[in-house]
Amino acid sequence: MDPLTQGAIGAALPQSTASKSNLITASALGFLAGMAADLDVLIRSTEDPLLFLEYHRQFTHSLIFIPVGGLICAIFLHWLVGRRGELTFKQSVFFCTLGYATHALLDACTSYGTMLFWPFSYERISWSTISIVDPFFTLPILSLVILAVIKKKRCYGQVALVWAVVYMSLGMIQRNSAIAMGKSLAENRGHEVIRIEAKPSFANILVWKIIYETSERFYVDAVRTGPSPRIFLGTSLPKLNLARDFSWLDTSGQQAIDIKRFSWFSDGYVARHPDFSDRIIDIRYSMVPNDIAALWSIELSTSASKRDHVNYLANRNNIRDRFKTLLNMVLGND
Repeated sequence: MDPLTQGAIGAALPQSTASKSNLITASALGFLAGMAADLDVLIRSTEDPLLFLEYHRQFTHSLIFIPVGGLICAIFLHWLVGRRGELTFKQSVFFCTLGYATHALLDACTSYGTMLFWPFSYERISWSTISIVDPFFTLPILSLVILAVIKKKRCYGQVALVWAVVYMSLGMIQRNSAIAMGKSLAENRGHEVIRIEAKPSFANILVWKIIYETSERFYVDAVRTGPSPRIFLGTSLPKLNLARDFSWLDTSGQQAIDIKRFSWFSDGYVARHPDFSDRIIDIRYSMVPNDIAALWSIELSTSASKRDHVNYLANRNNIRDRFKTLLNMVLGND
């Protein structure tokens, strides 16, 4: 999720266990440690544009790395924060570890995918109960964390954690409703579904992107769950077929390897771009949930050498217009 949410949740857990005398320091340590795991975004390469996709939410986000991450945070933060708050190094390690521990679990609640069980498994866990940005989730938690610091009462931090659990539970209920609506839609179309997913649209848990796979195509629609449920019909694309879509591709070259890496990251939800024949898109994400205006893609080149990587592209065009369309969906407008 976004850094502010990660920090707020990271602060809520240690402050809910802290005494009145060290609550402020525990909150600061938890806030900073709660964001620290995302420093893995610095692992990138100018030569290999897909390297960051492999390492973001990888080892720094695994459950087994939590004690290590907490210790590393404490080594740096004790001298900056902990000792000024008259904490022992052991106490700084404890509060940093609590803050760090919240990060990966919170990220796993989004749909991006988190390697919780690395190095034993490279599966990206995504429970898809919340968007990576959701003010209805974040603002109450942030307010309660700030109140806990001002009032020096850990009960506010505890209430923040309760709100997090309640909101995530509500997101799970909404997600299950969205999947049921998606299955009904596919059944009415006479489609035999291989797999189906529902992903929350940006900043809410009311409108969901429905993606399902048949033997030949991916179908993308959107649904608005209760109250006032409705369906927003979308579109479909043929599944990626390299022999058909990129018959010229050297299957032993780096571009072919990069396609496999991108497909792994995208959980196999890849297709050739409908408007650019040299691009492959991840159809799971778009600002407008019933659209296939993918947020990211890779671009291939017929003139690439055997060692050349693909290009990675991010699509951030017409964000304002797309957000207006999404807002109308959330409000239930046509």
